[in-house]
Amino acid sequence: MGLFVYGLISILAAIALPAYQDYIAKSQVAEAFTLADGLKTSIGTNRQSGSCFSNGASSAGADDKTTGKYGTATILQETGKDNKLTCGIHYKFDQVKVSDLLKTKEIVLKLDESSGTLKLGTVSSKSSNIDTKYLPSAFR
Repeated sequence: MGLFVYGLISILAAIALPAYQDYIAKSQVAEAFTLADGLKTSIGTNRQSGSCFSNGASSAGADDKTTGKYGTATILQETGKDNKLTCGIHYKFDQVKVSDLLKTKEIVLKLDESSGTLKLGTVSSKSSNIDTKYLPSAFR
């Protein structure tokens, strides 16, 4: 009987551990979207100065970054062929404090000017490399 119980517990643990690791990764990914939401507000203010960055700057300064527990979000800016300005947010996971599933991952969100929403995209030659299963359902 004891060996049967041990085997059953081993099987349950083998099933539960990957699910728990995915849960941890998803909770850490959520931080990226929380930080991005705050920077989205900053971008709206900055656009009044003709730039995605604060004070009309041409590159990201201290006010254009925010650091959380699991990574750092930074405002991106790109000027298109028709001189149209595209703003976005780049979130890079910390290499130490984050799940092994996310250590080399990045999320890039592009601001949709018409709707004011953030969507996965490419800005300034940066793009996301995260497995979509860790993203909130609205971004899959």
